[in-house]
Amino acid sequence: MSTTKTDQKPRRARKEQTAVLPGAGGSERVAPHNLDAEQGLLASIILEGGGDILTQCQASKIRPEYFFSTAHQVIYEAALELNMDGKSVDEITLPEMLHRKGELAAAGGPAYINELTRRIEVTAHAVHWMEIVREKYFRRKLITTATGTVEKAFSPGDSIDQLLEAVERSFFEITQDKITDSAKHVAGPLKEAVVLMNTLINSRGAITGVPTGLVDLDKMTYGFHPGQMIVVAARPGMGKTSIALNFIEAALFDAKKKTGKAIPVLMFSLEMPARELALRLMCSRAGVNLRKLSEGFVNRESLADIASAEAEYRDMPLFIDDAGGQNILEIRAKSRRLHAQHKLGMIVIDYIQLINGTDSSVAREQQIAEASRAIKAMAKEFGIPVVALAQLNRKSEDEARQPRMSDLRESGSIEQDADVVLLISRPTGKTKDDEEVEVGPGLVKRELIIAKQRSGPTGEIPLYFNRALTKFVTPEKQPGPA
Repeated sequence: MSTTKTDQKPRRARKEQTAVLPGAGGSERVAPHNLDAEQGLLASIILEGGGDILTQCQASKIRPEYFFSTAHQVIYEAALELNMDGKSVDEITLPEMLHRKGELAAAGGPAYINELTRRIEVTAHAVHWMEIVREKYFRRKLITTATGTVEKAFSPGDSIDQLLEAVERSFFEITQDKITDSAKHVAGPLKEAVVLMNTLINSRGAITGVPTGLVDLDKMTYGFHPGQMIVVAARPGMGKTSIALNFIEAALFDAKKKTGKAIPVLMFSLEMPARELALRLMCSRAGVNLRKLSEGFVNRESLADIASAEAEYRDMPLFIDDAGGQNILEIRAKSRRLHAQHKLGMIVIDYIQLINGTDSSVAREQQIAEASRAIKAMAKEFGIPVVALAQLNRKSEDEARQPRMSDLRESGSIEQDADVVLLISRPTGKTKDDEEVEVGPGLVKRELIIAKQRSGPTGEIPLYFNRALTKFVTPEKQPGPA
């Protein structure tokens, strides 16, 4: 919006929020609001330059009047106008826009805008603050509508039919305002389905999603696909992290070899430090025995191979977040921000049961269920596969049987939300106390069970786990450690 257009725009009277509302017995109560949440949301928008956070606000139909503070209404409206003009929303452009509109003083001046940005250090909780702002607005709206209804009911002017119709319309408007638009005409999905159908026909059984690096798994899944939540579950020490690193290596190197472009990957490691993951990735890529390296027994040739692997990974679009104690809102906000910058092709979370709940007062099972639903929502929102690792309980080990989806720890909702569930197991009948017989140098048998696949077959895939390289391979391909 140019200066001329802004100057010509007629000034509309800004509706002041009512600070107090009538209560029972003639008392007065403060209207529902949360100024901290409003400040946090505005600060996030400014720190992000508008970006994805402001886009989410618009998708959730948040308008200036959603803010209780008049100053916050003025600031948010200016941010929307800057975004409409394709300009960044920051501590310089925002005061300038407010100055041109003659509303800088109403917004509290440049000092208040600078104060807002100092309120927070990270924008991870922006979505949570947005929900608080929405909730408080709808509570005020309901109170205003209900109060108006009481006044009309006392008035003899309108007939009962007119009154009921007006009340129904008022509450319907609130409902319409609250519900975001997600339904789409069937023409769009039909067009997308035709494109997908042609892709499947033209591929003739080739991998159409993110490759896994495991031939037999790719044959049964055709890779991991957009919007899928893939759960990989096992008991501790069975190789959950290792197989996730297999998937990452394939997404980077196999995809680049096939298409000339690596698939950007973000990994949340809630248990293992990033430097240890990087070491495992390099050793796996270089074919160097990690245990020998840890003990300091490696030759010059192996060191050269590691240096070569390090150089390969350095140029790859791989991002690792190893901050511990994160909740799903933080994970989702960080993913959204990085996705906006680098167009991610896959996200890996290691692992679900280490995600903190947003409400520590509820049962742990409910916290895990919340995280599981949010992970599936992430996959759909970003249009990419999200691989989530998970722990299994001890039943399968104690009973010397193959694991089942019902063995997933702490929440049955994981198996419901997941599109694909993969379970890593020892050969049938083997327990953790049985000695594992090597079938090759450093190789032991594993079974990868496809326990669930919404759009494909289930079954068992034989694998070998190379303990020296912490890497899974198919029986046809058995590289030995250096």
